[in-house]
Amino acid sequence: MSADRTTSARPSRRGRLLAAAAVLPLLAGALGACGYGSQAKEGDNTSSPAPKGKKLSVDEVKIGYFPNLTHATALVGDQEGILQKELGGTKLTSATFNAGPSEIEALNSRSIDIGWIGPSPAINGYTKSKGQSLRIIGGSASGGVKLVVNPKKIKTLDDVKGKKIATPQLGNTQDVAFLHWIAEQGWKVDAESGKGDVSVVRTDNKVTPDAYKSGSIDGAWVPEPTASKLVAEGGKVLLDEGTLWPDKKFVITNLIVSQSFLDEHPDVVEAVLRGSVKTNQWIKDNPDKAKASANAALKKLSGKALPPEVLDPAWKSIEITDDPLAATLNTEAEHAVKAGLLEEPDLKGIYDLGPLNKVLKAEGKPEVDDAGLSAK
Repeated sequence: MSADRTTSARPSRRGRLLAAAAVLPLLAGALGACGYGSQAKEGDNTSSPAPKGKKLSVDEVKIGYFPNLTHATALVGDQEGILQKELGGTKLTSATFNAGPSEIEALNSRSIDIGWIGPSPAINGYTKSKGQSLRIIGGSASGGVKLVVNPKKIKTLDDVKGKKIATPQLGNTQDVAFLHWIAEQGWKVDAESGKGDVSVVRTDNKVTPDAYKSGSIDGAWVPEPTASKLVAEGGKVLLDEGTLWPDKKFVITNLIVSQSFLDEHPDVVEAVLRGSVKTNQWIKDNPDKAKASANAALKKLSGKALPPEVLDPAWKSIEITDDPLAATLNTEAEHAVKAGLLEEPDLKGIYDLGPLNKVLKAEGKPEVDDAGLSAK
């Protein structure tokens, strides 16, 4: 959620909790943020089209992502065969995950090579490995996070005080954002327990809608599509997190790569980035087709498509982007430090945007900035 100053989990109960929980989902996630309410089980997705053409420097590249709309680049790029097309004769194999920590573990064990993931797990994975495990190589999505509340109990932002509000996971992207917002109101909450002027209830996105319906929570600070699911249950959007950021943009999903894979197979990494950039452009050029494609991919992965009353507003609130929005990741890390959930990190080197900027230049698009967090 970002900068190079040594981040290791504290050797305290808080540190142990963070090691297990703060590696997002999610933002994340997701997102993670990053598990964002999917019912899919983690595992391989073998539905990618067959490879055609010249093989690159490796026979197979393994990618990971979440079955969530905030990972639309991966969902659509895989579903439409755009990523595979750029890889030519190198086979694309994909796997889906429901939590950031498990995707980072898969990256570290080389079960996957490249992944779409939220800022918190990327930061945690980078700092826990002392900058050796991964690099952020591109952006994917911005926005799509909202505070949704029971309008019968909460009518104004001031009414949030004293209420029970869910976040996806201790230390995840949305949890940190909500804790920071609480502090900005002048209210006090113990970050670990969630107790204080507001009760922060860490609840998996898969069960948050049921918790809302049962009345065990009064609202939630959550990513899409969970936010729109709550609205469909009668909730009201009280605050869109985007309004708290300059230009209403903040990172929710990044593209990461194993450092060893980047060093050994730069041609494959560049091909995946070309596929990502072309997918993002296709999404922007064909919003309705892209929305349907993403939903078809979700149905394939989870067995259930999102209904229009959830899909339409959720899709509209997410902005697809090639830019990793590095400055906002750095700010998110500062928020985590202020909340007491992260020791001040040294994120210098977390980005390697050289391959992306090469692809963007070839596509006639403007280069993106690393906010001074590149090793080069």
